[in-house]
Amino acid sequence: MDLAGLSVVLRSALSHNPEERKDAEQSLNQLQYMPQHLIRLLQIIIDGSCDMAVRQVASIHFKNFVAKNWSPHEPDEAQKISENDKQMVRDNILGFVVQVPPLLRAQLGECIKTIVQDDYPEQWPGLLHWVKCNLQLQDQQVFAALYVLRVLSRKYEYKSDEDRTPFHLIVKETFPLLLDIFNKLLQITNPSIEVAEFIKLVCKIFWSSIYLEIPRLLLAPNVFSAWMALFLNLLERPVPLEGQPTDPELRKAWGWWKVKKWTIHILNRLYTRFGDLKLQKPENKAFAQMFHDSCAGKILQCDLQLLNVVRTGGYLPDRVINLIVQFVTSSISKNSMYQLLQPQLDIVLFEIIFPLMCFNDNDQNLWAEDPHEYVRKGYDILEDLYSPRTAAIDFVSELVRKRGKGNLQKFIHFIVEIFKRYDESPIEHKPYRQKDGALLAIGSLCDKLKQTEPYKSELECMLVQHVLPEFASPIGHLRAKAAWVAGQYANIIFSDQNNFRRAFHSVVSGMRDPELPVRVNSVFALRSFIEACKDLDEIRPILPQLLDEFFKLMNEVENEDIAFTLETIVGKFGEEMAPYAFGLCQNLAAAFWKCLNTSEEDDEADDTGALAAVGCLRAIGAILESVSSLPHLFVQIEPILLPIMRRMLTTDGQDVFEEVLEIVSYITIFSPTISLDMWSLWPLIVEALGDWAIDFFESMLVPLDNYISRGNQHFLSCKDPDYQQSLWKVLSNIMSDRIMDDSDIEPAPKLIEVVFQNCKGQVDHWVEPYLKITIDRLSRAQKPHFKCLMIQIIADALYYNSSLTLGILHKLGVASDIFSVWFQMLQEVKKSGVRANFKGMHNKKICCLGLTSLLGLPANQLPAEALERVFRAIVELLISYKDQLAEAEKEDDTYDNIDGFDADDDDEEEESEMGDDTEYCSEEKFKKLVAENQAKGFQSTDEDDETDDDYSDNDDTQSPIDEVDPFIFFVETVQAMQASDTGRFQNLMLTLDSHYQALVTSIAQHAELRKAEIEKEKLNEAAIE
Repeated sequence: MDLAGLSVVLRSALSHNPEERKDAEQSLNQLQYMPQHLIRLLQIIIDGSCDMAVRQVASIHFKNFVAKNWSPHEPDEAQKISENDKQMVRDNILGFVVQVPPLLRAQLGECIKTIVQDDYPEQWPGLLHWVKCNLQLQDQQVFAALYVLRVLSRKYEYKSDEDRTPFHLIVKETFPLLLDIFNKLLQITNPSIEVAEFIKLVCKIFWSSIYLEIPRLLLAPNVFSAWMALFLNLLERPVPLEGQPTDPELRKAWGWWKVKKWTIHILNRLYTRFGDLKLQKPENKAFAQMFHDSCAGKILQCDLQLLNVVRTGGYLPDRVINLIVQFVTSSISKNSMYQLLQPQLDIVLFEIIFPLMCFNDNDQNLWAEDPHEYVRKGYDILEDLYSPRTAAIDFVSELVRKRGKGNLQKFIHFIVEIFKRYDESPIEHKPYRQKDGALLAIGSLCDKLKQTEPYKSELECMLVQHVLPEFASPIGHLRAKAAWVAGQYANIIFSDQNNFRRAFHSVVSGMRDPELPVRVNSVFALRSFIEACKDLDEIRPILPQLLDEFFKLMNEVENEDIAFTLETIVGKFGEEMAPYAFGLCQNLAAAFWKCLNTSEEDDEADDTGALAAVGCLRAIGAILESVSSLPHLFVQIEPILLPIMRRMLTTDGQDVFEEVLEIVSYITIFSPTISLDMWSLWPLIVEALGDWAIDFFESMLVPLDNYISRGNQHFLSCKDPDYQQSLWKVLSNIMSDRIMDDSDIEPAPKLIEVVFQNCKGQVDHWVEPYLKITIDRLSRAQKPHFKCLMIQIIADALYYNSSLTLGILHKLGVASDIFSVWFQMLQEVKKSGVRANFKGMHNKKICCLGLTSLLGLPANQLPAEALERVFRAIVELLISYKDQLAEAEKEDDTYDNIDGFDADDDDEEEESEMGDDTEYCSEEKFKKLVAENQAKGFQSTDEDDETDDDYSDNDDTQSPIDEVDPFIFFVETVQAMQASDTGRFQNLMLTLDSHYQALVTSIAQHAELRKAEIEKEKLNEAAIE
């Protein structure tokens, strides 16, 4: 199509007639892959005689097509743009950027970003020369060059030094010119706003260049000093008053304030990343010292002068204040910088920092006009990153942490004086906003005050005198702040439990406050009180009322913390939640759909709705766990949750996939039976695993195991869909994948184990296929732990059917090699003397059962030499297993004697000693679920860990091999061999020396002991029933 025809189509795309517009869009879709289509679009974009609306449509279409199709997104995807067209675009687009109006320049600029990202330097070697030449021209050419240089620098912003080689050349060729341009821009008298745009681009280029590493060229003292002189000049010089917008939003985005922000941003980055001597590598210490000596102090003085503008009522954008306070905060821990700060510290602390902590006019306007937005901003982490208030809190926290001596007492005295002045003032003159700031300060310093005398002893009194009365305040923001502070101190030791009750009931009352922010803060505070509450009778009488208030609030506000508080309540009350479980799940499901719809309706919105949706699912999971002993409830709850599971097990649910799998796991393990509706989820899970969800494989392991073990007959008998075939297809693809690391596919062998253990005698036709992919993967396995998992599949197959399995191994010609590898791995020990492989009890048990199964084979399948070797390996394994069991029982006794252990202890070393290295699910509670879910040995084990106890060591597990005692199994198998072939048995015994004979006797005695213990356990269970 020629240019005129294309222009007509583009114009039709703007038509008010839906049919005409639709036809135009279809035509564009058909034309887009035609040769030279991009070139024609580019010609229309730069055609000054063409209608601007048409040019704009062309530029948007051009940008979208380049973004989507410039380079293939998948390895096997074909190129959709010819190399000739690409080259023509690269040759012309840079010149066009200078010619077109700003509206079109923005679209072409996005295209340049895409092309640079994909093509520089290999396919676009002339780009750097173009930038260098245009930096030496005038005005718009320079601006275009700066823009492209910014794109180039952005490409390498997050690259490590070894990946920045092309950027070193860019710096060498352009930064001397860039420094000259920067210098000339700063010498302009009465600069226009356009100059600010130039300077801002220079700043952004410099920022990208030093974000991770300072280029070597800039480390030269004379070069770096020249740059610093210009940045300090920018920092010191006042922002022009003329031309500043009056609208607050426009004002903070004004070009000169943006320049100020980027200047401070750069200086902060240099100071915190490169100016700290303690953090630098030896080769960078000289630079750090130079920066500290020549720049850091000057920056601090300039920053303090800027902050003084705030003190005197002048204007600084919030982001600028935030960055300046960040710099001053980072100076507290440096002795020389703190000495510079000290003379002005009281003014900074009491006249700048504290006022930033107080409730202000903007807060009041937002509270009154949009309380939902007020709540969102108050709990938004991203807002905190840019907030002056958050920076002020961080300053105070750092001051009392690093320079607490004198400063903490001085600051608390200041807060106490505010409390006194507030109490003594008449209602109409009370300093409400200062009281709000004082409460924020006290709440923010809670960790310090809880540990420090004399404040620690006065906290209860402080709450009673200065916090709890504010629940009755006529000022809404004080009621909200009182609720928050009360929550911060809910876990202190109250000398008078009546004060705890008063605080608790004040928070509960706050949930019915007419002001939304008060209700939200009260719900969050309630979680702390519930966690701290030792007498649940305080809560039981009002539990229905609390739940009712929760769901009223969930209908008003989408916030994950509300659901987390509900999760805390459920965790505290456990089975007592049963009467409410159905209603809770119903309400949470409705809240989930509402949050999801909100998130989908506004793609540009923040993640509040999505996070709240996650919170709803987590709360549902907590409820299901709390009623795990009441199977009939799951039958009622399942239909409510089924639509969520069906939708969210597709790509629509990638953000909540783990939480949904957790719900599936609970229902498939605790329901009386797995319903056909739940079986309808199997294809969704398996399809996701094969398509996009490999990262969730560990979390899928639990529900897939449940389906196979608890729905065994349906798994085996159903052919439409064919569950066995779909499982084989996805597992064989994963196991044969040569790109995936061993650790990524560990759940695959564990699922094969589940099949063999749960389907004994019923899946003979799958033994050979699974053994083939196992042997193939074993030959490529790198990690010792993964090799163990591969061998365990062979052990499981032997236990499943030893004759069939051994025959397949001989048929494949690998029997001798497999057993050689297996026995070699059994013999490997670490320097400490412990086994290097098969370290967990489950690992040993599987090996024992598999090898013992071979003993029942006739002599023509297991010759005498092989029999002797297998027998010795089993004996050694059983003795090791017996010792490990005894050690585990001793540890269990030790833990049973530890009462009142604080599960919330933050000591990382203690946590690591408590057990697992890895879980497949995000929640600690899932340990119990996995245990009840036959997840034997499903814990990933680091090959360097000498204590890889797994879930199989938990007495509560229910796996098919749980009922099999390896000692009894061994003894009975040997007795059967003795009865069937006495001569063979006697010959075997003659090959054993006295040491092995003693071990065999020990195992036989232990087997008799185990028989007696098992009989006793059965009698006890019968008596209980």
